[in-house]
Amino acid sequence: MGGMTSTPTSPQPPRRLVLATRNPGKVTELHAILSEAGLPFELVGADAYPEIPDVKETGVTFAENALLKAHALAQATGLPAVADDSGLCVDVLNGAPGIFSARWAGTHGDDKANLDLLLAQLGDIADEHRAAHFFCAAALALPDGTERVVEGRLLGTLRHTPSGDGGFGYDPVLQPLGESRTCAELTPAEKNAISHRGQAFRALIPVVRELLG
Repeated sequence: MGGMTSTPTSPQPPRRLVLATRNPGKVTELHAILSEAGLPFELVGADAYPEIPDVKETGVTFAENALLKAHALAQATGLPAVADDSGLCVDVLNGAPGIFSARWAGTHGDDKANLDLLLAQLGDIADEHRAAHFFCAAALALPDGTERVVEGRLLGTLRHTPSGDGGFGYDPVLQPLGESRTCAELTPAEKNAISHRGQAFRALIPVVRELLG
């Protein structure tokens, strides 16, 4: 029986990282980026914690909103949490719609109404003054209050009419610099390679490594 004195240690389960979104597309996108980087985390969305209410985005910048969401989820779960906030910033509108991108026409998430209003506002604006960019702030928050924020931008110009069936939001009118197509005409892989969110999530990799090992 001498061989029974030591109990073999079971393998440690992967550490969990929570993404403050109920959008499965975002979870999939960040999971792919973390996997490419070889980070050993189990990634779950906020849907894994249905008892935790969504956080009101009361910040006045993308970074503030991302941090609000990340800290709330980290505190509620006791796990490191990642959140992002993103939107469209139009030069001639002094950066608007900005943090109000998802509710520019008054109702949160009404993509068509938001797009129609924006195009109407820019109806008389010539091509050379239609510069805009998608912006994303991504935040990592730990239960102890540690926080970091990184950014991503996709520069482009705004078309006069929507084009393409892919993507969502303002994708049908933003034509990335150097492209002849709108974001809504790119394949998902093409869009993820250059997108503001993809850039921000990739910029999180060294932060995750530094803070979580």
